[in-house]
Amino acid sequence: MEEDLLSSSESEDSNIPDRELQEALSKGSLKPGLNVVLEGRPKPVNNVDGLKQCLSEFRSHLAWVERLDVTSHLTVNTTNAASHTSEKETVDPEDEFKREMSFYHQAQSSVLEALPRLYQLKVPTRRPDDYFAEMAKSDQQMQKIRQKLKSKQEAMEKSERAKQLRALRKYGKKVQTEVLQKRQKEKSTMLNAIKKYQKGLSDKLEFLEGENSPAVQVKKKGTGGQLKKKGPSAKRQYKNQKFGFGGKKKGSKWNTRESHNDVSSFRAGVAHSKGAGKARKKNANKRPGKRMRQKMKNRSR
Repeated sequence: MEEDLLSSSESEDSNIPDRELQEALSKGSLKPGLNVVLEGRPKPVNNVDGLKQCLSEFRSHLAWVERLDVTSHLTVNTTNAASHTSEKETVDPEDEFKREMSFYHQAQSSVLEALPRLYQLKVPTRRPDDYFAEMAKSDQQMQKIRQKLKSKQEAMEKSERAKQLRALRKYGKKVQTEVLQKRQKEKSTMLNAIKKYQKGLSDKLEFLEGENSPAVQVKKKGTGGQLKKKGPSAKRQYKNQKFGFGGKKKGSKWNTRESHNDVSSFRAGVAHSKGAGKARKKNANKRPGKRMRQKMKNRSR
């Protein structure tokens, strides 16, 4: 059984490449005589002489401005042109940091060597201010980027407005709390003053005038300011003008000894209701009410 299984697996493995070869031949991708079996990998060819010959031909036929090739050795320090030296530095290829730094120093030294040569040949090394470079990206891609940047900016502006509204709301709550606390304090102060006045502990009524009281005006006095003149408030002046100044009246309706003894204006008929009959006679022709008039109309019908 094991031998049969092995033979069947080997036959399947051998059939797979045959099928692929048959399909390739049917498509025309393989032709007889072009398939060569290679034994082992071919050895790479490093034709140094041919490469040097090609390089010399390039240098002989092309100017340096067209080639722009610069060969520089590894240097220890190339921070500026004065420190450019040709001392070689051995770099461990396994150390990634030192290897990358050596590449950086080599590129920097090449730039310091190439720029003076370009300046001598009067070749500009910087783009002009009005330089226009065509974008590699399409208009659709740039439109998507623009929309994304616009949505991002709108989100930032919305967030900023929300922050400002929160700050204003917080400031408004703070001001409202301060106003309520001030009113509560004034109310409690007035209630205490009223209690003291009711108990007879104080005889001052300045707390009724509120902020117009002299004590409050003294507290409100600022640097270099002057106290307001003492006197009635505008509300008090208006009421004085409308109703008078109050206080003791002239007493024209008060009884005196002479008015008490004077009975010349006394009328007995009026005093003892003897004139009530006359009043009834006067009211005899009084018009009846609406309901009574309606009943009288109904009776006449």
